[in-house]
Amino acid sequence: MNACDQALPNITALKPYQPGKPIEELERELGLSNIIKLTSNENPLGPSKSALNAIVQASKELTRYPDGNGFSLKAALAKHVQLTSDQITLGNGSNDVLELLARTFVSSNDEVIFSQYAFAVYPLVTQAIGAKAVIAPASDFGHDLDAMTTLISEKTKLIFIANPNNPTGTALAPKQVETFLKQVPESVIVVLDEAYVEYTTQQFNTVAWLAGYPNLVITRTFSKAYGLAALRVGYSLSSPEIADCLNRIRQPFNVNSLALVAAVAALADKDYVEQSRQLNEAGLKQYVTGFEQLGLTYIPSKGNFITVDVKRNADSIYQSLLQQGVIVRPIANYGLPQHLRISVGLGEENQRCLDALAIALEQEL
Repeated sequence: MNACDQALPNITALKPYQPGKPIEELERELGLSNIIKLTSNENPLGPSKSALNAIVQASKELTRYPDGNGFSLKAALAKHVQLTSDQITLGNGSNDVLELLARTFVSSNDEVIFSQYAFAVYPLVTQAIGAKAVIAPASDFGHDLDAMTTLISEKTKLIFIANPNNPTGTALAPKQVETFLKQVPESVIVVLDEAYVEYTTQQFNTVAWLAGYPNLVITRTFSKAYGLAALRVGYSLSSPEIADCLNRIRQPFNVNSLALVAAVAALADKDYVEQSRQLNEAGLKQYVTGFEQLGLTYIPSKGNFITVDVKRNADSIYQSLLQQGVIVRPIANYGLPQHLRISVGLGEENQRCLDALAIALEQEL
């Protein structure tokens, strides 16, 4: 008997999350060098010097377990967002917190609402616990909050909203989100996933909503604008009651010591974050200009990536780019078979990608 035959049906039916192809894998497959990776929405600047210095100092204590409560990072975050430490839950990346939320509040008899073209982790965690996924049709590749409102039922326990959204880069205006929150019953947890919020130029204090909406949870990460993707550290902001529930099932030591100290240092390095935001803004403009010159349409983005319609099955274009040493992200698994998601890199990386895209399109003629 295959051991998987003993697994729950909702688990065996899952398709594992497919991360972006790593550089090392392409090197092995094609024997290429000088590869650029524009697939996983990583910060092209590399980590800040202050974060690296903190890691060096903390590495002297690698024989010790991490602070299981993350006291210093929680204190720094509490000061940063003007909340109390008991409103913060730390995770091994924000994905970890998204799973904690589903496991804490949703059973197999319940429903979870999220949007078409939303982050792939939402359906994964929903199916993993055997709950029913209720998918709201998108509007212009983004969240249609009116449509989501009509789908709320007595079985709804959790609603995921990514703002900005991955993989489309669309963003909702704060007024839209708050209007939606007013319409959601207090018994339904609303998760506002703000993994890319530091890249948005329209800064709005969504954290202030927590005081008026006890069913709201905001999730954020240090993987994007703070440049710490490899260390896997994210967090949620919520009422103390929700945080208490999450911490009851959170794994001990789920954030490692190097991640904890690097995140504290990165949070304090405001110049680095601003440099990251400015580089990203310039990169998005560079892509937009390049796409327009190539006659391609794209989805306007508020993240550190942009999604482009290549007007044909995107897999052939993706493969051509791989042959040229440029890794981007096909997103047919999101229901967008003609689109590629491309992360913003350094200026020269963006240009190389555009040049390679022009060659790939020419080859398809």
